[in-house]
Order: sequence, then structure tokens, then C-alpha cells
Amino acid sequence: MFPLESVLFPGAILPLHVFEPRYRQMMADCVSGDGMFGVVLISRGSEVGGGDQRVRVGTEARIEEASRLTDGRWAVIASGVRRIVVESWLSEDPYPLATVRALPSVSVGVAPGVVDEAAAAVRRARALLSELGQGPTLREPPEVTSADDPEAPVWHLCSSAPLGAMDRQRLLEIDVPAERIAVLTELALQVNEDLHRLLAQGHS
Repeated sequence: MFPLESVLFPGAILPLHVFEPRYRQMMADCVSGDGMFGVVLISRGSEVGGGDQRVRVGTEARIEEASRLTDGRWAVIASGVRRIVVESWLSEDPYPLATVRALPSVSVGVAPGVVDEAAAAVRRARALLSELGQGPTLREPPEVTSADDPEAPVWHLCSSAPLGAMDRQRLLEIDVPAERIAVLTELALQVNEDLHRLLAQGHS
């Protein structure tokens, strides 16, 4: 398990610079094994040194690329696979271990109009951030066919939305995609209001 100060969504890319000795060992074991590990958000504390508090719902990650540097650090690119829930934490030696189970995915997709509404809100938030010089605009979401994961467009928007870690965790923990996209739209619209207020203050 890799507790982090950020949330990984299924389908999202996670770049990692691994320097702490115990996680160097974990990466070595993952690379020599099935390349899978779990990611959970640290709700309080630091990802360095232990002693942190962690949420229960996280994401299974798969190593896509991994390079070990000459000084033992790792440069890793991983991707989110599916949601998991921690049933119990085990030993922290040599690195955090846990018993987990996969959370079921929902086979029913979300109405395109609802996704479009959320995408517009997220795109607007990213555009406003760009005006403030704080982030790039949102790239167009990928085309998703019926053969793809019906949750994929929702996860893509969740990953793209400029939200704080706890709001992102809230989205990760929602089981029903239609509810998740509704909450995402609500959160993105609130971000838009806040950013409009900041821009208005800057122009006053």
C-alpha cells in the first residue's frame, strides 16, 4: 500500500518519484511481482516517515513504467485500475500492508447530457484557473464507446476537475456514477463561483 497526499481515480495516471527506503523496497517487490499496489489518501499527517491517518477507500494501481535510478530512487508511472476498500491494516514492515477488497463497478452508464453538463462546469473551472495563471485548460475528454467502461467518462472528469483532496476523496467513495457526476457538477459550479469572485476582486 502507498498512502499519498493525493487521490488516484480509476483510469488516471499517477507519476511517482519514490525516494523513501521502504517504498523503494515496495517498488522493487511490485516490479518483480504483478506490478500492482494500492493507493489511499492520507487524511492527516505526512507520507514520509509514517504515523499518518489514512482513509479506507482507495484505488488499485498498476505500474506502467518503472526506472530505478543509480542512487536507488524509482521513477514510476502507474495507472488507476479500480476502487478498493481497506478491511484491515497489517504490518508496516518493510512497508505498509493491508487486506483489501475490490468495490464493485456499476455497469449502468450516465446520460450523455448529464456528462456534458459536468464537463462544461469542469472546463469552465479550468479556464478560470488558467485566467488566474494557476492551471491549463481542460483537454477534450476521450471518445468512449459502449464497449468501454461506462464509468470511464465520469472518472475522467473527476480526475480533470480542479478540486481539493477531500472533495476528490468524496467523489471516489460514491458508488453510483449518476450520483458521482451530480456531486462533481455541484462541486465544479462552486469552484466557478469562487474563481469568479477572485477574478472580480482582481479587476476591482
